[in-house]
Amino acid sequence: MLRTPFHQFHVRHSAKMVDFAGWEMPILYTGIVEEHRQVRSSGGLFDVSHMGRVRFRGRHARRLLEKLCTRRLSDMQQGQCRYSLVCNETGGVRDDVLVYRMDDDEFLMVVNASNREKLLGHFEDVRAASEFKVTIDDQTMKTGMVAIQGPAVMERIGNFSTEIPTLKRYRFTVKNLLIMKLIVSRTGYTGEDGVEVMMPADKVEMVMKLIKKGIDLDDPQGAIRPIGLGARDTLRMEAGMPLYGHELGEDINALACGVDFAITMDKDQDERGEAFIGLDALREAQKNGLPRKLTGLLIEGRRTARADMPVMQGEKQVGVVTSACLSPTLERPIAMAMVDSALCEPGTALEVDAGRARLEAMATALPFYKAPKKQPAA
Repeated sequence: MLRTPFHQFHVRHSAKMVDFAGWEMPILYTGIVEEHRQVRSSGGLFDVSHMGRVRFRGRHARRLLEKLCTRRLSDMQQGQCRYSLVCNETGGVRDDVLVYRMDDDEFLMVVNASNREKLLGHFEDVRAASEFKVTIDDQTMKTGMVAIQGPAVMERIGNFSTEIPTLKRYRFTVKNLLIMKLIVSRTGYTGEDGVEVMMPADKVEMVMKLIKKGIDLDDPQGAIRPIGLGARDTLRMEAGMPLYGHELGEDINALACGVDFAITMDKDQDERGEAFIGLDALREAQKNGLPRKLTGLLIEGRRTARADMPVMQGEKQVGVVTSACLSPTLERPIAMAMVDSALCEPGTALEVDAGRARLEAMATALPFYKAPKKQPAA
């Protein structure tokens, strides 16, 4: 298995390690529920170095990305990042990605660990077919990445930076230190405020020392503590964020995934636009209607559903569970499911077939949880 530059950090903090997409990653440190509540109440630090980081440079970098990505990128400003999808020809999702505009001819893309090698081949195929002048550089092994998320995070970061707390959501800054550059973005995958930080892999120890000036990761009562992938999954579920292999996939239509904001259906009508791969298929699906769409499910009782369990109405199967957990914040079972489009209206009564039992469920809008807005100081 591959190891991230933070491996010794995980060992020092007694993490339980597992194989995740070929990487040895921490699933938990003290417990999933405890870590989940730590992020919701205060803050947590996640190692996300397994995510792919790919840089695009050259005079056709923007055109290549417009062709690859479902979202319009031509109007992005330097220092801005956008969530997008990468589709196949049939409108299925190859991956969901985050695109950073570094300069007019330079972009950075963060991709899912399980899709990195597949996407690198796809990017090169599209570049070659279009004869675009672009250099594609996979920087995953040369860099590390952490996410620091939670309501106390920006205040703590303010202990050692005045610039970062002023960043708007989905904006980033490049911090030029004496011997390295850090890319700090106000992004995340938990539903909480916070940042994600990219750094050179050989400078991880130095960066962690800088972070610890304002964040005590070794204090059991500290505001920011290490968090594993288990809590990252329950946090993203509460926030209604899709996960590749569950709510997103090559055989799942992009318009069914609840992220329509990331799909620019008229992108090729812009004066600088490019028709992205899969656009014709998505237009056809939009015209004909989608048989199923993503919805949230609130489940009665204490029993938790599982992915791939059938969603029923009477004796008819009308969908399938894609993700589920016992929500530590709501203290009840929740699920995300692909359900017949006509039955996605919030309040629709449904059931989940759990084998020996039927779990009563009700369709609900996503997300299940939204971070409360901070009140201005008196």
